[in-house]
Amino acid sequence: MEPSFSALKIRHLPVKRVFDLFFSLMALSFGLPFFLLIAVMIKCSSKGKIIYSQTRVGRGGKTFHCYKFRTMYQDADFRLQTLLKQNPSARKEWGKTRKLKNDPRITRLGKFLRRTSLDELPQFYNVLKGDLSIVGPRPVVPEEINRFFGVKAHKVLSVRPGLTGIWQVSGRNNTSYSHRVHLDETYVDTRSLWLDLKLICKTVPCMIFAKGAY
Repeated sequence: MEPSFSALKIRHLPVKRVFDLFFSLMALSFGLPFFLLIAVMIKCSSKGKIIYSQTRVGRGGKTFHCYKFRTMYQDADFRLQTLLKQNPSARKEWGKTRKLKNDPRITRLGKFLRRTSLDELPQFYNVLKGDLSIVGPRPVVPEEINRFFGVKAHKVLSVRPGLTGIWQVSGRNNTSYSHRVHLDETYVDTRSLWLDLKLICKTVPCMIFAKGAY
């Protein structure tokens, strides 16, 4: 059963939106040559599109297309289902975290992009559109909202999801899904521009050292 968001209280913070626009414009402007380099590397290393989009749930329960650099093979779904059928430990890991440390779907270049979070750079475009904020809860797919969040979805979806947040600097994929939901709730309860700045500063070393990322 899908949660109802008709009575959801939307939380606004105008100054945060101004900051999001400025930050994303700077990132897209100065990072364009780097973005183009990644695009060429993806195109040369494996078949498929350069940019991958997936439906995610945003503020107020509104869905949007979330953009990333493609990190998976074209037959990614087949590779995943084959592994889950043949490997009980992989099924257990997937059921707990919705992640796999040794994911057969991911290309060699994709592993590097994911470890460093460079695959998420196209999401600055989502920030410009207003789908995302620089800092916020994780943007998740609709089925995860229905399965893991329950009544907590109303709080988490009262703000824009973000490129980075408490989860991204707190172990990332090494944490259970229930703990991720707790961290998203914590952000909504304690959010401020000062907290956003601290989380952005913590994100940089997490990208460099790839702690908890795979």
